[in-house]
Amino acid sequence: AIEELNYIPNEFARSLFKKTSHTIGVILPHLNNSFYYEVLEGIEEFAFQNGYKVMICNTHEDPEREEVYLKQFVRYNFDGLITGSNSNLIDKYLELDIPLVSIDRFIADQIPSVFSDNVNGGYLAAQKLVRTGSRRIVHFRGPSILHTVQQRAQGFNEGLKEAGLTCDEVDLAFIDPEVHRIRDYLRSHPDIDGVFCDSDLIASAVIAELLDMGKRIPEDVQVIGYDDQEIARYIYPKLTTISQNMFDIGEAAITLLHRLMKGEDVEQYHLVIPVTLVERETTRKEE
Repeated sequence: AIEELNYIPNEFARSLFKKTSHTIGVILPHLNNSFYYEVLEGIEEFAFQNGYKVMICNTHEDPEREEVYLKQFVRYNFDGLITGSNSNLIDKYLELDIPLVSIDRFIADQIPSVFSDNVNGGYLAAQKLVRTGSRRIVHFRGPSILHTVQQRAQGFNEGLKEAGLTCDEVDLAFIDPEVHRIRDYLRSHPDIDGVFCDSDLIASAVIAELLDMGKRIPEDVQVIGYDDQEIARYIYPKLTTISQNMFDIGEAAITLLHRLMKGEDVEQYHLVIPVTLVERETTRKEE
């Protein structure tokens, strides 16, 4: 009869009755960043293989909107939640009575998290620039209020300090970096010979400005990005960058959440995913 009538069960009604929905919520601050695309690939693949649906919620960095989503997750009996939000709604997350994992953000000791090894990423970038001869260096960062940005700066500054160097730091937006600030800095500091950027998008804007100034890359100025997004392979010259292994971040987060949802013990609450330096054309070869 179900087949003949093409009946589709009401999953919402079922979730109310069974107190489970086989649905996982994912909260992200924005979706116009390919970092989250690849993280979501890792989440969705595991979820599909294990019979879960994924609902993606984009907060647009709006705390009120984010709080509405959190209430919906509880109301609709979501089985678990992964958040990449940068908001200050820590108390709201701690009040949730559903399994929770954060990505690229520390909420509290008792809330599991999955991080890229941002400190080592910054350190690898500094080592590469120093070993290949850069001495007058600038770090075009993301917003310095973000924990990930602070970690990258920590590692980068540690690497420079070992060589007796320091650098200027310029804060920019991740999604829509202020190109005029990049342009003004580079033109007022024509002696810069090394640049570290907290995203490949920022690095692509830096490369465009340097080429417009008549600078040769990497002969005059070396540039290193962060993320290893597709743009890094297709811009000219091809971008040396720090790969975050973003699919692995998503896969680790959903695997950890799945264990929590099943009531299994979790030995390590805060996972750090390794990063690698991917060398292309915007840095010089080491002798």
